[in-house]
Amino acid sequence: MLQTYGYLVILLASFLGSLIIFVPVPYFLVIAAASADPVFDPTLIGISSALGATAAKVIIFQVSYTGGKLMSSNTEKRMKPFMKLVSRYGGIAAFLAAATPIPDDLIYIPLGLARYSLPRFILATLLGKILLTAAISWGVRLSYDSVKFLIDGSTDPVGAVLIGSAFVAAIAVTVYAMMKLDWGKVLGRWFPWTVEPES
Repeated sequence: MLQTYGYLVILLASFLGSLIIFVPVPYFLVIAAASADPVFDPTLIGISSALGATAAKVIIFQVSYTGGKLMSSNTEKRMKPFMKLVSRYGGIAAFLAAATPIPDDLIYIPLGLARYSLPRFILATLLGKILLTAAISWGVRLSYDSVKFLIDGSTDPVGAVLIGSAFVAAIAVTVYAMMKLDWGKVLGRWFPWTVEPES
């Protein structure tokens, strides 16, 4: 299937794998398998994967964003310090989360709740994902022998997305927890400017 549909499979696997919040591993196996095949270009693998992963993260961001728009005035007041922090550092945070194999939804869900700019989010996330996936792809291509046992021993990674049916509930729980926090107390100690009244 991978050899027949190539980059489309990579894009779809990255999209589906990225819908599983807090678990960034499954689609990396598809990148590794494709990168080991000389038919595929590692840079195009990275771009295809990044496009799929970014599209999935936009969905998660938008779900959180909608939750932010529905906040009550009291909840919005509690989150105001966090929103101020995000408005200053959101792009950097989104890029770093995308460019590293951490559970990036820990960053993306709060960004959506804080109603961060969607175009800026997409740009930062896409650039970070391209950097990460291209690095993985080229790393596998240049060191195939050392990672061959991982590829040979892997099962179809697309099957891992079956647990994605729980991702909406997981987002909902995270959004609820974020909205209940008193961000003035959380951030006021380290970022006092976030709790200062606006002039």
